[in-house]
Amino acid sequence: MTMKTVSNNLFTGERALFKQTDLNVTDCTFADGESPLKECCNITVNNCDFKWKYPLWYGKNVCVADSRFAETARAGIWYTDGIKISRSVIDSPKNFRRSSHINLTDITFTNAAETLWNCTDVRLARVTAGGGSYFAKNCADVIADGLDLVGDYAFDGAQNVTVTNSKMITKDAFWNSQNITVRNSYISGEYFGWNSRNLTLVDCTVDSLQGFCYIQNLTLVNCRLANTDRAFEYCTVHADVVGHIQSIVNPLSGRIVADSIGKITLDDSGIDRSQTEIVCRKQGD
Repeated sequence: MTMKTVSNNLFTGERALFKQTDLNVTDCTFADGESPLKECCNITVNNCDFKWKYPLWYGKNVCVADSRFAETARAGIWYTDGIKISRSVIDSPKNFRRSSHINLTDITFTNAAETLWNCTDVRLARVTAGGGSYFAKNCADVIADGLDLVGDYAFDGAQNVTVTNSKMITKDAFWNSQNITVRNSYISGEYFGWNSRNLTLVDCTVDSLQGFCYIQNLTLVNCRLANTDRAFEYCTVHADVVGHIQSIVNPLSGRIVADSIGKITLDDSGIDRSQTEIVCRKQGD
């Protein structure tokens, strides 16, 4: 099917290209006017500027490249199924809500507040997200590689997530989450992973005050816990930690191994201490 082309235009007014199909939009600016590409299907967008709200709602099979979403293009992409965006800058908050089959490559979010909420089947490659809380809240089936994130409460309630080669500065990351795997990454933020289930970290460094509490089935493989105290409280845990753990408090069960441990507190009479083995490799050095 031949694609129609719209190029070098300035669009204003609501629903400028409403419900278009099989359309190539190139070198255009969408100025004031809500929902310019609402309900569009099978469209490509190249080198365009979006300057107003709700530009890509209810879309299907959308491909965007080398484009910019201004701060005023708020809540830009909701209820869309099948969208690829590459080499673009997104300045607007609250982007991506209840959408599916999302592929983001070489993207910068300058204000990632409330971004990627309740989305499914998400692929992130070399994404930088700053200035936003609750990134990827309640998302499912996420694969992220090279994610550079600054913003608290990331991945709250997320399920089936794999993160690799990433850096996250985020308080309360992965709370209430399930089936999470993080590899070769750095995470800094208080209270990491509380109330989660099936959380696995491999070759990671985590700096987290009172991190790793209230977790069911926590696995750490070759990880470092920098400045992490009161770790593993009320957790079922299997942890192989490189270096020092400041303190451990009342794990429920499992095996914890570290080079050195500052303080171990086992004072909850309701926990069977025989269910937990704690091994200090350099004890007595």
